[in-house]
Amino acid sequence: MIALLLVPLALPWLLPPLARRTAERVRPDVALWSITVVSAALAFGVVTCLGALLLPLALQVPRFAVLVDLIQPLKAGPQSLVLGVSALAAGIAAVTVVAGARRVTSEVRRLRAARGNVAALPDAGGLCVVDDPQPDAYALPDGLRGRGRIVVTSGMLRALGGDEREVLLAHERAHLAGRHHLFLAAALIAAQCHPALAAVVHPVSFAAERAADEVAAREAGDRRLTAHAVGRAALASARRRGGTRLPVVIPGAVTGPVPARVRALLSEAPTRRFVPALLAMVLVCTGAAASSLGGAALLHRGVEVAQGEIPSP
Repeated sequence: MIALLLVPLALPWLLPPLARRTAERVRPDVALWSITVVSAALAFGVVTCLGALLLPLALQVPRFAVLVDLIQPLKAGPQSLVLGVSALAAGIAAVTVVAGARRVTSEVRRLRAARGNVAALPDAGGLCVVDDPQPDAYALPDGLRGRGRIVVTSGMLRALGGDEREVLLAHERAHLAGRHHLFLAAALIAAQCHPALAAVVHPVSFAAERAADEVAAREAGDRRLTAHAVGRAALASARRRGGTRLPVVIPGAVTGPVPARVRALLSEAPTRRFVPALLAMVLVCTGAAASSLGGAALLHRGVEVAQGEIPSP
């Protein structure tokens, strides 16, 4: 029982290398959805298993044991091992909740600050130009259903030519249209549930940028121009000094490994929807789900036995 509940806590360590390969080799929009869904599913499994592992320790407290009408101790394995694992799970859960709450609160605060910085500025068709010599550009989301705004500094506009500006704006519009901030938010929340899932935020961000790059390239009709615009924007942004740190959920044209994005744009548009790494991700997710469900079912049966509903074998 305990072993089955521990497996979903170990499987997320297999995801980061698989997610990176998927982001590099699969069509960006497919990679974005796949990696995010698998990451969220594994995070849910981790939370569920930690909750189940807390039960044996909680039932040692008489008040909790009375609530579930136990007439005999819960048998989930060797008592010392079960209670030790349960206590460790309680500590991990407490640290995870505190650290996750702090990180999410910090990101929400940064998002509100970013919105506040441009709230009073006029925009034309969702485009907001900030009079700032420091080059920067990003897609600022506005809730779940809001259209959002594209924020570009005057420094970034001066750093790019006319066609490159159009590519930049198309890239940011693609972020807003694809609601990429929701994928980044899901990856960020999953990262708070398990250390291994923190390494998956980068592939999700990379896939989101690649998806926006491909949309911009299709609108421009010139992959080389799009690659040139991405590179020019990144070089201009690299010279930026200081500035406010944006939250993870705000995607921008210069986010992620720009050289890899430029290389991808200088080659043919990706068409593959399936690679072995994607299949491996699905198998990892399926294994975690099967193990957690099996462990939960055995734990539920153990509780029923302790309640006297099922004769002990």
